This record gives sequence, C-alpha cells and structure tokens, in this order.
Amino acid sequence: MTLPGHRTLSAAALVGVLALTSACGSDNALRNGQRPPAVPDDIACFDGSLSGAGSSAQENAMYTWVAGYQLACEDALVLYDSVGSGAGRSQFLQNAVDFAGSDAALDRRERERARDRCAGGAPAINLPGYVVPIAVIFQLEGVDSLNLPPETLAKIFDQQITRWNDPEIAEHNPDADLPDLRITPVTRADDSGTTENFTGYLAAAAGEAWPHEPGGTWPIRPVEAAQGNSGIAEAVDGGRGTIGYVEASHTGDMPTASIGVGGEFVDVAPDSAARVVASSPEAEGGHRHDHALELDYGTTEAGTYPIVLVTYEIACLRYSSAEDAERVRSFLEYVLSAEGQKAASKETGSAPLPDDFRRKLLDAVAAISGAE
Repeated sequence: MTLPGHRTLSAAALVGVLALTSACGSDNALRNGQRPPAVPDDIACFDGSLSGAGSSAQENAMYTWVAGYQLACEDALVLYDSVGSGAGRSQFLQNAVDFAGSDAALDRRERERARDRCAGGAPAINLPGYVVPIAVIFQLEGVDSLNLPPETLAKIFDQQITRWNDPEIAEHNPDADLPDLRITPVTRADDSGTTENFTGYLAAAAGEAWPHEPGGTWPIRPVEAAQGNSGIAEAVDGGRGTIGYVEASHTGDMPTASIGVGGEFVDVAPDSAARVVASSPEAEGGHRHDHALELDYGTTEAGTYPIVLVTYEIACLRYSSAEDAERVRSFLEYVLSAEGQKAASKETGSAPLPDDFRRKLLDAVAAISGAE
C-alpha cells in the first residue's frame, strides 16, 4: 500500500524548507504543481524572520505551512532546517533558533535546560502539531505487499532474521514469492525522533523479540544507515532486498508493510493511526500548557495502526522580547489552525488534529509572551 505524499530532497545541510523560504511572499514558495495552501481569513502576520530547526519527519508538512504563511504574509520570512529532532532540540536549547520541531518531547533534563534558555526561567512547552504514521517500506522484486507481526518486524531490524524467505516471514505471507535474498535493514544514522518512536513501538509490542530500550539513536551496529527520512527513503528505493522505516509522506510509490495488531494486519493510513493518538493520555509532570502525549504503542484495538509519530513544535512560554513572542505565536497559530492542519493532511497524508484538542493547543500558544 502507498500513501499520498512527495519524495523529499536530499537530507544535506539546509534541506527542505530553508531553500523554499528564500522565495518569501511569492508563488515561487510552492512546489511544482502545488496549489496555494488554505489560510484563515484572520491570519495574524508578523514582519521579520522566524527560525526553527529539527524533525525531518515534518519536512513535507513544514513546506506546506511555510508556503501558506508566507504567501499570506509577504513581509514574513520563516526558516526551518530539517536537521533531525535531536539537533533541533539542541539548537533550541542553545538559543540558536526560535522554535524546534521534534518527534519526541523534551525529556526531564531538557526541560530543566529550557528554563535557562527561555526568558525569566519560563518553561518550554511541547505542542503536538503533526500526527502521521511511521511506514515500514521495502524494496523486494516481485513482492508488493507484506504482513509483518511486531515480533517478526523486531527480529528483522535486530538482525535475527536475515533472509527474506525465512519461515517466520513466509508463515504470514503464504501468497508471496519470497526470494532467498539477504535482508538489508536501513536505519537512521542521526539522532532521530522517528527512531525513538519506532523503537518505542518495538519495545512495547514485540516483547522479548526486541531486547533494546527505546531511543533516538539506533541501538546496534547498522547494516546500512542513512541521514533523515529522505535518506532512508532513497536508500530503500535504490536498493535490493531493503527495508526501512519513514514518516509516511516519504513513502513515494514504494510498498508499505501491513502491521500485526491483535489478530489482524492493519494497513498504514491516517485514520487508523489517529486512533492511537485519540486514546493516548497526556504525560504527567508538565506545565499546564505542555501537551506531550504518552502514546499507546502496544494497542491491540482492531483497525488501529500502532506505529505513530507525533511531531511537537517546541517553544518557550516566554521570550526575551514581545516581537520574538509575536513571531512564534503567529506562525504556530497557523500551524494549529483548521486550515493549516487540513493543508498538511492534503499534502502529506497526516491526520488533522481533532478540533477540541486543537483548541487546547491554541490556548497554550496564546499564552506565549515576551519579557517586559
């Protein structure tokens, strides 16, 4: 199964939206053939520039948000560098960018560091802005669909299962002509929130088949590694017997595996992935305007696709000036608007946030202020 979306550019420095943003305020901010994204009639515009960095998983969504905002607000320039979640959080904490995009919320130590970065010792807040499945993509000649239970998937990426015709894979794919070919798992070379979510799923769902703790860096020596979601997509697409994991808008025309949940196999799709988010509680111990989630990766609910990525927009609750606060607040209001969510979903196949949840997030954005 494939999802709507676009293959992104190489994950080299200043990938993605940073190149796009040089066309501030013009139709050149759009991809070839892309229609102008919808924006609210009452969009709040700022003058000047806003900088962000982080998650490559939301690269395609950020293209859309930046294009929509800058076409509506011709005096604004939004720069976003898709360097990966870990690097984005680091740049934010070092006060090198105004906000970060991250596939994992700030942890306890990062929250403590954020109080030194944000004005007046204010906290940083995690705002879910982009909800999308993590797809398992593969390139296997003559095979266009695969069923993979979590235990089998874990053994493939842990290098316990190394041939495509292994009996454990064949058991769940009786109609597939599986070759006697070496499996080449492609994993992330960088510190990645996509990896943290993917390994979090394996740890929760695969039991003893996955003996590693969740984390943003790959836990064993890789067979093949690539930078960013775009890098994994390119490596899998150009390989033979390859398999990898990417944010779903990076699948291009490659086939994706159906994942075992309870007694069925579930295709990757926005609606089936959104069920995990809807049932997940917020993490404890955060500020009242912090909305980090505890995702239920181990769900057995029918029709639920369990490998889900939530990208957070991370911002200070207080900035050093009113102008800095206004720029962050204005752009995030668009990201979290009904129009912004629908635009990203149309472009990437993401699941728009529920209206009641969006309202909570917009209340948090409205609380962002500048030091007096």
